[in-house]
Amino acid sequence: MFQQWRRRRAVKRITAGDGSALRRFRIWQLLSRSVMHLDLATTDGPARYTVDVRQWKTDENGHVIVHLYRNGLQHAASRVPALFPVEGGAIDVATSGFGLKRCHYVTADGTTHQLMPDPRSAEGRRSRFEHRRPGLSRAVGALSIVALLVGVALLLQEIAVPILQIPPIAERIGPIEPLIRVPLWLTITLAITAAVASTERALRLRHHWLLDAAGN
Repeated sequence: MFQQWRRRRAVKRITAGDGSALRRFRIWQLLSRSVMHLDLATTDGPARYTVDVRQWKTDENGHVIVHLYRNGLQHAASRVPALFPVEGGAIDVATSGFGLKRCHYVTADGTTHQLMPDPRSAEGRRSRFEHRRPGLSRAVGALSIVALLVGVALLLQEIAVPILQIPPIAERIGPIEPLIRVPLWLTITLAITAAVASTERALRLRHHWLLDAAGN
């Protein structure tokens, strides 16, 4: 029932496209634009759907807008999270503060397929790196997780210590001090590292509500 409500709400946000042509991806858009493709067989012949997301470009209400192109022409638009009905299912798009959270084709039976990143985009370059250097790619992914786990641990400490120092609680459990005292320079370094790690994961469309929240 919740999924049906979510789908109806997302469909209501869709507006018709203006028919403009898809613009070529430029090198300077690596960190600000995501372009993903889906090839489908339709009754009218082969169709290529393209999702174009400009993460830093929002509407007057601050919402990121997703544009959907069909065979190179703008077909529809919606703010995120977006759900575009297409032949055989729907294209599901969501973003985080670091890029794409998901961009999948969901078939009528619930099967999901991630869209193919444009080879010129940052997601496409990360995908090529994964295929060419799988071992090194896994190592980079593991380092990203470690960096975010450290960020989560420090975040939990910052939340827990002030709570445990509230007089009624402190009287019961005794004085509480931070397990780790982090100097300012290291705090800044870890924050930057966590942001980079979350960006790296977004390029692979990996997102965890707790891990990647630490990068925000």
